[in-house]
Amino acid sequence: MTERGAAPERSAGRPAETAGGISLFRRLWRAGLLLPDGAAAPVHPVLRLYARWVRRPLLPALRLWRRNMQLRVVVTTLLMSLGVVLLLGLVVIGQVRNGLLEAKRNAAQSQAEGGFKAARDAADAGATGADGGGQDASRAGGRNPDPGAWLTGLVQQLASGGQGVYHVVALSEGGTDPTHVGTRGPRASGDIDPEHSIPQDLRRKLETQSGAYEEPTSIKRNASDEGEPALVVGKRLYDVNGKSYQLYYLFPFTQEEKSLSLVKGTLATAGVFLVVLLGAIAWLVVRQIVTPVRMAASISERLAAGVLQERMKVSGEDDIARLGESFNKMAQNLQVKIQQLEELSRMQRRFVSDVSHELRTPLTTVRMAAEVIHEARDGFDPVTARSAELLCGQLDRFESLLADLLEISRFDAGAAALEAEPVDLRDVVNRVIEGALPLAERKGSRLLVEGAEEPVVAEADSRRVERVLRNLVVNAVEHGDGRDVVVRLAMAGGAVAVAVRDYGVGLKPGEATRVFNRFWRADPARARTTGGTGLGLSIAVEDARLHGGWLQAWGEPGGGSQFRLTLPCAAGGALRGSPIPLEPADSRRNLGLNEAGVPLAPPRRGASVPPQTRQAPPAVDPAALPGNGARVVARPGGAPVDGSTGGQDRRRA
Repeated sequence: MTERGAAPERSAGRPAETAGGISLFRRLWRAGLLLPDGAAAPVHPVLRLYARWVRRPLLPALRLWRRNMQLRVVVTTLLMSLGVVLLLGLVVIGQVRNGLLEAKRNAAQSQAEGGFKAARDAADAGATGADGGGQDASRAGGRNPDPGAWLTGLVQQLASGGQGVYHVVALSEGGTDPTHVGTRGPRASGDIDPEHSIPQDLRRKLETQSGAYEEPTSIKRNASDEGEPALVVGKRLYDVNGKSYQLYYLFPFTQEEKSLSLVKGTLATAGVFLVVLLGAIAWLVVRQIVTPVRMAASISERLAAGVLQERMKVSGEDDIARLGESFNKMAQNLQVKIQQLEELSRMQRRFVSDVSHELRTPLTTVRMAAEVIHEARDGFDPVTARSAELLCGQLDRFESLLADLLEISRFDAGAAALEAEPVDLRDVVNRVIEGALPLAERKGSRLLVEGAEEPVVAEADSRRVERVLRNLVVNAVEHGDGRDVVVRLAMAGGAVAVAVRDYGVGLKPGEATRVFNRFWRADPARARTTGGTGLGLSIAVEDARLHGGWLQAWGEPGGGSQFRLTLPCAAGGALRGSPIPLEPADSRRNLGLNEAGVPLAPPRRGASVPPQTRQAPPAVDPAALPGNGARVVARPGGAPVDGSTGGQDRRRA
């Protein structure tokens, strides 16, 4: 696999790849769809890519939903109103349906009872006429009345008063037998199919039981007809000859369905108008509340941008008006306080600048006198000679403090200027290392450099970068407890980085951010042997910001610390990450050790634990980009071990 940014090698016999093919390969590789060797990746990255493709058109709507409170309130009101209207509509329609069905049932029972009574009366009258007219009957040949004609006449008579309201069907028991066709066959009013319109279970029930029974059914004109919903009421009766037959009344729900459809349409129309009306009301009401809130948010943004004279328009005496008055009072007080603080800050900066400049003249005089005394210290007694040496040392520290105060005052006043030019950071690091060698020799530390095999070029102010690195290296030597100090360089992704790693006392939780505060010290009781002023890291972080870069710190108690300077390769460029992880690979967390240096997972029984184990490269933090440079780990003894990257793989306790 080639290094990042390098051209891929062409194997023998393989055609040269086009620019489009290389671009497609790189896109697939960065998206996780191809492995480094060109093989296909698992399916789940494809699913994630598809999910992002589907979600992309929805992002503007989601962003609008999150940012617009008025839209959320109105949509929520509409949805809740729609739910309430649907619920009320279902309840009302259910009540209306039940009422119509109950009314239909009562009317059907009443109509059917009248028909059954009329059928019984007709049968009784026909039987009496047959018995009483026996002589006539005998004169006529002794025949009884025709039951088929009588049944047909009965059905026509009963159905004559209910055209379109109900249908009458007469079925004789066993009427489906072909031998009874024309005499005992089914009789029906209208064009309905009696065989398929009467439920079979109701017919079987009437064959075994007496009384009137009802069931829902469907009126069908033929066997393939879907049917018309209806209510059937049937009863077993006897004809003029005493033969049983079944009489049915079928009441279609046509009118009820029309009434129910009318109710549904009315409720739907009223519901739509109600939902729209509630949405409009919610829009107007929320607008009255949201408009002042949006105005307050806009004015707050302008206040945050420095336009301190902005105020809200107040009208009325309601809660919103009182909110506007309170907001204006807050803005007024804030403006007064900020103006006071700005004036105080200007006075403070001017005071620091004036004092720093005014102290230079007497300091120069004192410096000249101190040098004269220091050169003549050999003729003094030991106490006076030591006092002359201390006087020169404190004067050096005093001059350094004045220089730092002047630099801080320039940053505070916004007068710091960046003189950027292409700089190879390796040269800057070499100058810093040469200047810090005497201090490192006194402390017993070694200064080691990694990642200096290739140029690390960026557009930067070499003087300011050198000042930052000098401060970091000197601090690492001072707090390194005589152990090695490793300086790493890397360049990738349009950024360059320099990390300074020490293995000293480290930083406690929370100190990684406070370490850049002015005059802050991790250990106030610790003496500054090199005459530090407490402003070095504050000036360093301002220099990094002036470049548009980062200066970050990491540390763990007893495990040392690492300071990382990240700068864009081009002046004014934006940083997306750093080529060097902020947490080094040899931290206790990456090595799987606790604060005491003991492995977190106990070894298996019977297995020996080697004193030194090469760990797999840890996962890079999300803010880091791939870079070069050797990895630094720790081992007892402190002896350096050469690595295969041209740098050194060192392990310290």
